[in-house]
Amino acid sequence: MKTSLFALLVGSFLSTVLFTACSSGNVTVDNSLQHYFDSAGVKGSFSLFDNGQGHFTIYNLPRYRDSLYQPGATFDILLSLIAIQTGVVKDDTSIIRPAIKMKDANGRFTLDIASDLPPLTLGTAFRTDPGIAFGELARKIGIDTLKKWIDSLQYGNKEIGPDTTAFWHDNILKINADEQLGLLKKLYFNQLPFFQRTQEIVRRMMPAENNSSFRFTYKTSQGVKEDDYAIGWVMGWVEENKHPYFFVVNLESADPNKDLGAAGLTIAKGILQQLGFFQGKK
Repeated sequence: MKTSLFALLVGSFLSTVLFTACSSGNVTVDNSLQHYFDSAGVKGSFSLFDNGQGHFTIYNLPRYRDSLYQPGATFDILLSLIAIQTGVVKDDTSIIRPAIKMKDANGRFTLDIASDLPPLTLGTAFRTDPGIAFGELARKIGIDTLKKWIDSLQYGNKEIGPDTTAFWHDNILKINADEQLGLLKKLYFNQLPFFQRTQEIVRRMMPAENNSSFRFTYKTSQGVKEDDYAIGWVMGWVEENKHPYFFVVNLESADPNKDLGAAGLTIAKGILQQLGFFQGKK
């Protein structure tokens, strides 16, 4: 049976949190953080894990723990790990040729190399999020290999469907915020079942903001749910004085054109600043 990071660390304390909605033990449920989501005109959840203290700060616990959504571009993390591990690409400087989905004479979707588009490196594709590039990368990895790794890692609901190139955007593969947080933590500490070199390459591809006081590393995603609501993620970690804190923002909007990456970053930074980050004092 799959056990998530939250379940491993919280254990039997979970039911107490659900019924009391207060701070206790290693979990603080802080629903006052809702105003950050209200200000952005979105709904969602926030979670922060203090690795040194083994402590969670969570807004909207039911959504954090129970609700599954498409990973969208956050799945680029796993795709990149698999591609490097299996030799499909060498590292973040390897070229990925973008591809586009085309209909053949029978109305079936196929992939065609978009020769009129400039080639991209894996690192640039990861940071700029052109979905067509990762669709091509998934095609090169192959459906059997993808399924093997997704099953082995117990990633989300493990569903991939028949289309190798888009299942992580098509509301087929889904994952919850707790599993996303667990993936980040294991990636940071080289605890995933990939070579250390592979994990180091993927970590350095992630966008980051840093100065002498902190380093803020993140990955964003935006997609559309079955109900046509926009769905997004902003997830990563903030480091101060060599201590990592892992965070996940999940958010949605009735406006399918709303920029959830920007909104999620604003929410994440606002909450983290309220919690005392970005001053080098953690």
